[in-house]
This record gives sequence, C-alpha cells and structure tokens, in this order.
Amino acid sequence: QVQLVESGGGLVQAGGSLRLSCAASGRTLSTITMAWFRQAAGKEREFVAGISWSGGSTDYADSVKGRFTISRDNAKNTVYLQMNNLRPEDTAVYYCAAGLRARLPATTRGASRYEFWGQGTQVTVSS
Repeated sequence: QVQLVESGGGLVQAGGSLRLSCAASGRTLSTITMAWFRQAAGKEREFVAGISWSGGSTDYADSVKGRFTISRDNAKNTVYLQMNNLRPEDTAVYYCAAGLRARLPATTRGASRYEFWGQGTQVTVSS
C-alpha cells in the first residue's frame, strides 16, 4: 500500500507560480514511477507529467511543456510539480499517482496504469 498526500495548491493570478508536493508513506518511492494528473470541472482526468523511478526520464503533456517541471527526492519520498507561468486553463484539481509495475515508463499516460492516488489539491488561476 502507498498513501499519497498532495499539498501546495491555492489561488494564484495568471502568470504566477505554484509548487505542488506529493508526500508518500507506506513504502519507498525509489522504485516507483510517479505522475501528476489533473481534472478540471466537467472534464476528464488528464495526464500532466510523469517521472521515472530514478528521475532520469520525464514526460509532459504538450499543454504544460516548458512551463511545468516534475521532480522527485527519493530520500524524502516526495515528488514535486513546479508550475510556472500559470494560465486560467490550468485551473483544476491536481492529483499525484504511483505506478507500481516494474519499469513503468515515465511516458505512461493512462490513468488506469497507476494503482495509487492522492486526494488531490485544488489549483485556481485567476485571469
């Protein structure tokens, strides 16, 4: 079992920045591929960014590429999402997810491939 807790969400003006954190407990994240997803009101959950267990491989949705950065600190059992130049369309509940399958690629974008999820943190970007 893996318990994931997101934090760092909030209200920010367009062009601003936020840093989300996802703290894990229950087992080490050092061998687990992690990802961030988001779900806006009335829309399906969508992939935002993924990172391999070592941090050596990352993947981003086209809509956030160049603005968001995913990273991890395995010593702290924590994954981060640095979000810069935020736009109103980034408004959503952001979830972190853990995929336990061995060697799951960071490019894995299907939500069903991730077994454990956090409760989500709200990000609201005002124009």
